[in-house]
Parts: sequence; C-alpha cells; structure tokens
Amino acid sequence: MFKALRMENDACTGCHQCEMMCSYGKVGAFNPAKSVMNISVFKGGAANIPSTCTQCEEAWCMVVCPVEAITVNSVTGAKEVSDEACVGCKVCTIACPFGAINYDADSGIVTKCDLCGGEPMCVEACPTPALAYVAEGSTGYEKMRSYAAAMIDLDDSPVQ
Repeated sequence: MFKALRMENDACTGCHQCEMMCSYGKVGAFNPAKSVMNISVFKGGAANIPSTCTQCEEAWCMVVCPVEAITVNSVTGAKEVSDEACVGCKVCTIACPFGAINYDADSGIVTKCDLCGGEPMCVEACPTPALAYVAEGSTGYEKMRSYAAAMIDLDDSPVQ
C-alpha cells in the first residue's frame, strides 16, 4: 500500500513552514514561489487551507501528457515529472482539477509534488498535525472535494 499526504485544514496555523521546506527541497532556496505546497489564507488568516498534489489514482495530468513525462514511482506511488522528458507544454496544468501542477518559467518545465522520494519535507517541517504522510486510502480526490466544499463556505477570496 502506497502512502500519500493528508492535509487537515482545521489544524493548519498558516505558518508556511511547509512551503519553505518544499521550496528548499525543490530548488535549494527558501522561496515559497517555488513550492508545490500551497497555503491559501482565508478570512484574514482565520482559515488556512494547505494543498498540493494528492497523487490521484486516475491522474489526469499523466493521461494528457503528450510526451509521457509524468510517470508513477514504483516505490512511493507518486506521479513524478521527468525533467528530461517534460517539454513545458502545460497541458497537465490545465488537466489538473486542483491546480496542483505549476509551470516554472525559470526551468521551462512543470513541477508538482513528488512526495520527496517517500520522506515529505513539508510533513517534517509542519509543527502541527495539519500534514501527515499516511496510507493512501485516507487521502485523494474525495478528500480534496471535501476541502473544496469547505472553502465554498468561506466568505472571501484567498489572500496570497
């Protein structure tokens, strides 16, 4: 059984430590703009929603990639982008219903959560139970749908 990230918005304090560690792991710098973990802030900071790739079972990003640059890691189950194969066409960014794939203009390719090879740095950095690396069945598409429904109840747009 693979593992995946579980994100609990009720426990997120909005400290952004996960974003900082994610960017450090991805590009070697503390730059939240390079993070594939995102904390959306609502109601002036009263509600914080962590989000990233949920490693969908039927990953639309992987299905639509014209060069098959997104593949499944046989050890972690993560859908990973091959830097060498990606041509930067951004079709996967359009296909992802959660906006969890980002185009990096500096590198000319897309980037998404790869679970840090099975040791997610965001989980290690999180000072609360907002992020956990758990059995795959307790995460994914249905969980993201419940987050989306919770966000509909929030009065204002996210503050970045």
